[in-house]
Amino acid sequence: MPRTRSARRTAGRTLLASALLAAAVAVPAAASAAAPDAPREASAGATVTDETATQESRLVDDFYSAYLDAVAAEDGGDLATALRGFYLSPGLRDRLAEWEAANHADGVLLAQDVPVDHLVTAGHSGAGHTWSTVRLTWGSPEDPTYTYLTVRSDLATGKISAIRDDA
Repeated sequence: MPRTRSARRTAGRTLLASALLAAAVAVPAAASAAAPDAPREASAGATVTDETATQESRLVDDFYSAYLDAVAAEDGGDLATALRGFYLSPGLRDRLAEWEAANHADGVLLAQDVPVDHLVTAGHSGAGHTWSTVRLTWGSPEDPTYTYLTVRSDLATGKISAIRDDA
């Protein structure tokens, strides 16, 4: 059964997303001081809810959680743009801008409206990429409908590099 968002949860996620973006500014400076071939460590703050989830699918889930809250908020436009800048590859941002101009809809959601919830499922990996399936939930808890997106992440950068409709 889909979850419904409370104002408290939305405010908490928006605050969390803002804090993550602020912390992201400090990360490049710290990373440049580390050895270039040093292994990447997992974030200690991330809660693993599914043992089969990959780091990249968790990042996709983090992105969609924060992005849905930002686009649903009345004044969340700047946060949504910042989230796109942090999580999406530059090439994808360019392709989304073109798609959005042609379709007059949100390219991350491939829709004009905002879904009420989402679910991310880890997929397979290969050739330097990993795929996740994002199920967007629309409508009411009593009568939900779903759309599915396939989201590709680059293993080297962790950035989301493609979003396509699974219809």
